[in-house]
Amino acid sequence: MRQPIRVLFVCTGNICRSPLAEAVFAHLVKQADLTAQFELASAGTGTWHIGEPPYFGTQDVLRAHQIPLRPEKRAQQLQPADLRSNQYILVADQLNLDDLAWMRAADQGEIRRLLEFAPPGTPLDLPDPYYTRDFEQVYELVLQACQSLLTYIREKEGL
Repeated sequence: MRQPIRVLFVCTGNICRSPLAEAVFAHLVKQADLTAQFELASAGTGTWHIGEPPYFGTQDVLRAHQIPLRPEKRAQQLQPADLRSNQYILVADQLNLDDLAWMRAADQGEIRRLLEFAPPGTPLDLPDPYYTRDFEQVYELVLQACQSLLTYIREKEGL
């Protein structure tokens, strides 16, 4: 049996965008009956929220769309080893991409902004609902991008 495909979602604090993307992608993977093929996680570039559960707005929008969130999910900070151990690393915005620059390694996974997988014309930076409070807009963008991301990975990995 092949090793699981490791996908990591990254945002700033790991309480809004990246846990939302992790949960949405996990839901899509489950619907495609591919759960055993993937290992999913999320992390933040900052330290402020380490150990905290996802933000209430993230929890509320996931619940509204009947998407489960791992009950044990707590914010964690991205580590340099994460870039080597994950094949696909999806960041929320350019600032997160810039934050990863100091960690980059020759044997790192593929790092891209999540919204590169959204429909053409979509801005590449995922708004931070911690500030905008528009969790529904962020959910819709994440859903569209995650659907395309799953298609991309399935084609690339032969699933």
